[in-house]
Amino acid sequence: MRSELCLYDLATAQVTVLLAHEGHIEAPNWHPDGYLIVNGGGRLFRVSLDAPALEMINTGFAVRCNNDHGISPDGARLVISDSSRTDESCIYTLPVGGGTPERITAEVPSYWHGWSPDGRTLAYVGRRGGPFCLLTCPVGGGAETVVTEAFDHVDGPDYTPDGKWIWFNGERDGAVNLWRIRPDGAGLTQMTDDATVNWFPHPSPDGTHILYLAYPPGTQGHPAELDVALCLMPAAGGTSQVLLRLYGGQGTINVPCWAPDAGRFAFMRYIRSGV
Repeated sequence: MRSELCLYDLATAQVTVLLAHEGHIEAPNWHPDGYLIVNGGGRLFRVSLDAPALEMINTGFAVRCNNDHGISPDGARLVISDSSRTDESCIYTLPVGGGTPERITAEVPSYWHGWSPDGRTLAYVGRRGGPFCLLTCPVGGGAETVVTEAFDHVDGPDYTPDGKWIWFNGERDGAVNLWRIRPDGAGLTQMTDDATVNWFPHPSPDGTHILYLAYPPGTQGHPAELDVALCLMPAAGGTSQVLLRLYGGQGTINVPCWAPDAGRFAFMRYIRSGV
């Protein structure tokens, strides 16, 4: 399968293929210094916007990284989810240029998804004796807080730029919709109610939009290799707009992917074998 790392421009609705790779890479993050971070084969890679190529990042012992990784608000650190030293995914942080990972979550599985704008808190999902739930903990580690309960499954938590809400996708009674909640667990609000299976909401850095991935009705989980859509909705809620239809799913926009100026975002699409 060929992977295409792409940029979408909101003002022009144009898609630019930044890098075509004969292999599988996933989940772009956008660093304010002008490069993207993706994962593939258990490793992380830096991709320059000016001279795009895969440049491996030194993650020390962590060589089983999955696609739940990101960048601190100040751009100085990476957060990764890796299973090299644990049976299931565990969260670590390390310098953005590479280095030795520092373990954050004591319990596994833990899959990172959001970093609070003040830099103090990580939001992630994990299973703690029941279904996957939304959790937070201090960025240096410590006691974790369960933010959501009473869902059959939760994934993709991401903070709004003012830090007042965490958006996520939650499953209840077979329907997967987008929700938002206050970091203290108050104010739970359902934000979509349609036939599509909606995952991975990402608030724009200017606070105006939510980008998300829509799977076809009836999709179970968040698989790869399906015809899906990238959608945009107002941050306050309301009618969604389909920006682009593509072949993708898992790996397309699992983690925060907006450009700092909110004018563009990065995503992955895939080319079917033999096409």
